[in-house]
Amino acid sequence: MWDPTIYQRYADERSRPFHDLLGRVRAPAPSSIVDLGCGPGNLTATIAERWPAATILGLDSSPEMIATARGLAGTVDFQVADVRQWMPAADLDLLVSNATLQWIPGHAALVRSWAAALHPGAWLAFAVPGNFDAPSHRALRDEATAPAWAARLGELTRDHLTVAEPADYAYDLIEAGCAYVDAWETTYLHLLPVAGPDHPVLTWMEGTALRPFRAALDEAEWAAFRAQLSTRLAEVYPARHGVVAFPFRRLFVVAER
Repeated sequence: MWDPTIYQRYADERSRPFHDLLGRVRAPAPSSIVDLGCGPGNLTATIAERWPAATILGLDSSPEMIATARGLAGTVDFQVADVRQWMPAADLDLLVSNATLQWIPGHAALVRSWAAALHPGAWLAFAVPGNFDAPSHRALRDEATAPAWAARLGELTRDHLTVAEPADYAYDLIEAGCAYVDAWETTYLHLLPVAGPDHPVLTWMEGTALRPFRAALDEAEWAAFRAQLSTRLAEVYPARHGVVAFPFRRLFVVAER
């Protein structure tokens, strides 16, 4: 289950890649836009500020996220949908997806099918985390495969949250018929404030990568796992001057059909 409140703990840091992604979309006046994996909808709502005449639809598989999104003021429509079963309508002008595709094994094939289904002149823009070999994720894998947890959590570390390289996505989209492809990566250095007893990288991960691990444990087990992971994270992300430096690599692709 997604918790919109936990997810939005670092709303400013999570929103910047979305705006950087849309900043490279050159569509002058798309009339139909879909945001796949819209989450709590706050970023989807900003699309209407750039293209106020567009019909905008936000889709997410989490009823909790969509319930939060529907509470926002504005003209965006929000619906629960499974991204894996979705295909663009013939008149879709812009497809956006931010920090969603990494949850879907084999999503590169989905991206190719979406691109191939778009009409000429339509745009596709997506961003995914590219930090799965970062110290944070190595610490998570090390803890989950430790003797105390391996039987319960070890399987969750296999093929969990995987993405391709920017060049791979670019080649796929060219093959799918895109005439223009812009692919790049950025490493953001988030300076996370230390506030309270919890390590800030731990609280960041609770909004995303830790969700499957939390779901596999009861309350007592989760408290023990969380405490042990926090110790590992404190070793690789030490606090200085009241903040923790947290580099976060993200991958971006923008393409026109």
